[in-house]
Parts: sequence; structure tokens; C-alpha cells
Amino acid sequence: MSAPPAIVARPFVPTKDFDLSKTFYEALGFEKLLDSEVAIFSCGGSGGFILQRYYVKDWAENFMMQLVVEDLDAWWAHLEGLDLPGRFGVRAPTPPAMQPWGLRVAHVFDPVGVLWHVCQQDPESPEDRA
Repeated sequence: MSAPPAIVARPFVPTKDFDLSKTFYEALGFEKLLDSEVAIFSCGGSGGFILQRYYVKDWAENFMMQLVVEDLDAWWAHLEGLDLPGRFGVRAPTPPAMQPWGLRVAHVFDPVGVLWHVCQQDPESPEDRA
């Protein structure tokens, strides 16, 4: 017997300074759906994540998320205009580059070191379809 269909999966993302991280993610353009003991953010479509008041340095600095976007160049222009290092003290985002596994990816680090892989959607690839 198979499991009933799920609606959405939301990973829990760590934070050291809850308010700073919420502001960071809002600046990126994520929609905050809930702001309470945790903050739930929508990434568009059916994706999202839960920002939690929990921090372990080794875990946070080894945590990665993938954000699949329709237009990576537009996202890169958006990221460059945010001055993330100046506003949030984070490492500078890295520009889009083709990776050995075949995706073009830009990298963004959040205030605790969570690494986001922002990559171009491939409409021909079933794993990129929402």
C-alpha cells in the first residue's frame, strides 16, 4: 500500500539571530507566511522553508538549500543590487557558473552560513518541474 500524497516539504533552516535572518530572507524576496516562534517562508510554487530559532555552527555551515529559478541572470542582477555583505555581513554571493554536473549555479550565503544554490530551471528536466 502506498502512502497518501504529500502537500509540501519544508526543511527547517537554522538561525543565530532570528530577526536578522528574517530580514535577510525578506530582502531576497521570499514571502513570509508566518512569523511566530518560527517563521515560514514561501519560495513560490509549493516550496518553502521554516526558519527556526536553533543554531549549531557546524550544522549551519554545512547546510545547503537549492532554489530553482526561471531566469538565473535576472536573479543574479537582483542579488547584486542587494549589497548582502554590506547589509547583513554575509559572504559575497558568487556569480552564476556552469557546474560539472551540468547546472549553471550562483551561490548565496545566509547570515549563519547556510549555502543556497540558485540555479536555472531546465524545463526539459522532470526533476526541475514543480
